[in-house]
Amino acid sequence: MGGMGSASLQTTNATIVSAFESALLHQALVVLVILALVAAAWNLLRSMQLRQAASGGGHLAPGPEMNEPAARRLLRVAFGCIWLFDGFLQAQVSMPLGLPSGVLRPAAATSPAWVRSLVGVGVTIWNNHPVPAAASAVWIQVGIGVWLLVAPRGNWSRLAGLASAAWGLIVWVFGEAFGSIFGSGLSWLFGAPGAAVFYVVAGLLIACPERAWASRRLGRGILAATGLFFLGMATLQAWPGRGFWQGQPNPHATAGTLTSMAQGMSHTPQPGFFSSTVSSFASFDAAHGWAVNLFVVVALALIGAAFLTGRRQIVLVAVVFATFLCLADWIVIEDLGFLGGVGTDPNSMIPIALIFVSGYVAMTRVPVTVEATSVVPPPAEAEPGWRERLVARPAYVFRSLAAIGAMGVVLLGAAPMAFAATNPVADPILNEAMDGTPNATNVPAPQFTLVDQYGRSVSLRSLRGYALAITFLDPVCTTDCPLIAQEFHEADQMLGATSRRTMFISIVTNPIYRSLAVIRAFDDDEGLEHVKNWLYLTGSVSQLERTWNTYGIEDQVEPAGSMVAHSELAYVIDPAGHTRYVLDADPGPGTVSLRSSFAGLVASEIRHVLAQP
Repeated sequence: MGGMGSASLQTTNATIVSAFESALLHQALVVLVILALVAAAWNLLRSMQLRQAASGGGHLAPGPEMNEPAARRLLRVAFGCIWLFDGFLQAQVSMPLGLPSGVLRPAAATSPAWVRSLVGVGVTIWNNHPVPAAASAVWIQVGIGVWLLVAPRGNWSRLAGLASAAWGLIVWVFGEAFGSIFGSGLSWLFGAPGAAVFYVVAGLLIACPERAWASRRLGRGILAATGLFFLGMATLQAWPGRGFWQGQPNPHATAGTLTSMAQGMSHTPQPGFFSSTVSSFASFDAAHGWAVNLFVVVALALIGAAFLTGRRQIVLVAVVFATFLCLADWIVIEDLGFLGGVGTDPNSMIPIALIFVSGYVAMTRVPVTVEATSVVPPPAEAEPGWRERLVARPAYVFRSLAAIGAMGVVLLGAAPMAFAATNPVADPILNEAMDGTPNATNVPAPQFTLVDQYGRSVSLRSLRGYALAITFLDPVCTTDCPLIAQEFHEADQMLGATSRRTMFISIVTNPIYRSLAVIRAFDDDEGLEHVKNWLYLTGSVSQLERTWNTYGIEDQVEPAGSMVAHSELAYVIDPAGHTRYVLDADPGPGTVSLRSSFAGLVASEIRHVLAQP
């Protein structure tokens, strides 16, 4: 008998995994269509260019353009590749059900209530719509990555930077709980203030006008800001009482914060080489915790101070040392950041290293301009408009079309995510994953004659013309039955005006507690006493047993208890009196998402039978 003691959905649930893979496949076909349209448009425009060139009405010379600044190109290409990698990580089969419990909630666990509440909004959206949300994240990140890679110059490139910054901000707030900056245990070693904040910074830098990269000022500003960040992290790391100055001097002592972190990461599912490396560091820190923390504090402080000097040689040494320090932390403490099944990115060490390296490149490699190499500058030529560039510059055309295609991939992911954010009803796939797909049929429903909560006689024939949702509930049950009743009530509310053509019916399954007073008390407790299309039916034991048997309901009176164990089924019957769907009504763990999912499934099947002639 269904119901009692049911487990929650596992992250590898076959139904959810299959739906996720199917969604990715279908959306991949849409991506292929987008690529085909881009290719067709490119071929059409290229043909126009060739015809115009053959007729002497144009030329194919690319025209003078300043090369993209090296520092900007470094950020754009590197973060484009990282976004692509993150998109592939989001395609892991454990993401639809594993992300909220494995990433979102842990990130906010030590944060204040308002942060947990804000993150809870994202968790609710993801829990209600795990398949479209997970698939959307894949395509948004893949689209942003491609967009950054294919658009090196101009407005398309700057828009790609803004898209990267916008999505990075959403991830930082809802996916990383503001990088846990409001929580306890904040440390640069663990990735503070969150990897996504560096995606935001990189995106904003890419979105800067190109004239900002034409001097050393921007590079110095990046390094100065990074230097202040490192000094702040050094101060935070040195703060007493946070557990970083201690290791684990003996097996019976409490492990320090860093030791505990490394020990925990070493048990993450991963190749043995990485596990042993992290485990070895954890053992080293356990024995030399104070010295390790002193080294980290001094290193961060020296790097920060060196960046603030702005002197090329000093900054170069600091950049090299900081890069090695970031790589060491990424390997032995962050454990590469993405191992273990629900890793969504390589954590913050690689992004922050890219930021300060780009700052050094921007400070030392300034693009050469025409004014810098000419004593008398040549007469300025008007910048060609987009129509001229469209005809004369094939590379411009290709980049523009590729950027439009990439933006289309981003929108392919963003549209379902936006719909999910505005739809409070959980997807029916959740209930199907828990209880199976509804059994479709078309047979005459078994007849019954019982009385409702008001003592009126009710038969199946008397309900002809209505769509019926019928289930079987114990009026003194305190576990599953109240949940199923509320699911029926939610389904009624979801139907809106259609509910006037629907009746929701429960039939008593307790042969002992079956009086009108008992079922009215159940209705009062569940707030159903004023629901006009709700009927709770009862009758004599023989009438009830005959109804249970014809509908395939088994019941078992528990010894020394008032509740009974019984089958948990629901039937959807069309207005002609034919059973069209049989559903498993087991509410499982009774989460809000599963309740909403079952209610949505019932409402959907009712709409379906009402729509049929």
